[in-house]
Amino acid sequence: MFTEKANKIFQEVIEKYHIINTVDQAFTNPYDKDSNLLEHLLYRKCWIDTVQWHYEDIIRDPQIDPVAALKLKRQIDASNQDRTDMVEYIDSYFLEKYKDVTPKVNATINTESPAWGIDRLSILALKIYHMNEEATREDASESHREACQKKLDVLLEQRVDLSTAIDTLLDDIENGDKYMKVYKQMKMYNDDELNPVLRSQK
Repeated sequence: MFTEKANKIFQEVIEKYHIINTVDQAFTNPYDKDSNLLEHLLYRKCWIDTVQWHYEDIIRDPQIDPVAALKLKRQIDASNQDRTDMVEYIDSYFLEKYKDVTPKVNATINTESPAWGIDRLSILALKIYHMNEEATREDASESHREACQKKLDVLLEQRVDLSTAIDTLLDDIENGDKYMKVYKQMKMYNDDELNPVLRSQK
C-alpha cells in the first residue's frame, strides 16, 4: 500500500534529522528525483515539516531575542510556502499518474486531494515521534509519561485510520470512483501585488 511506503520514509526522515537535531543542518535527499520521484518528493516534504516543527518550538521561547524572532518568523513563512509547494508537486505526481483514468458517471470528488492527506500524515509522524519521546522520558514524572502514552495510543490509531483513508482514496481514483480536482492555494500574503502592505512599499 502507498501509505506503508510513505510512513516508512517519514520515519526515516525524522530519525535522520534527529541525529544532528538542529534546524541549520544541511539537507540531502537519498532518493533520486529521476528514478524515484515519489520517494524524492515524500522525503523532501517531511524534511520541510520536521524543520518547521522545530522552528515552531524555538520561536515560542519567551526569552528569544526580538531580532532573532523576526528572522525566524521569516524562515517560518518561507517554510510554509515550501510546504504548500511540495503538496502541489505531490498532487501533480498523482494527476499525471491517473491522467488516463476515465471517471465513472457517478464518480465523486473528495474533500481534499491526496497530497493534503499526505501532508497530515507527515505531521502525524512528527507528533508520534515526539509524543513517544515524552512517554518514555526518564526525567519526567510517571503521571506525565502515562498521560503522554495515552495520547500516543490515540495518535497511533489516528495514523492507521488516516493511512487507510488515503489508500482508499487512491484506489478509488484509480478505479474511477473518485476524481481529482486540484486547486492551487493562491496564497496572497507573499505576493507584492496582492498584499496591500507590500504593494504600498513598491
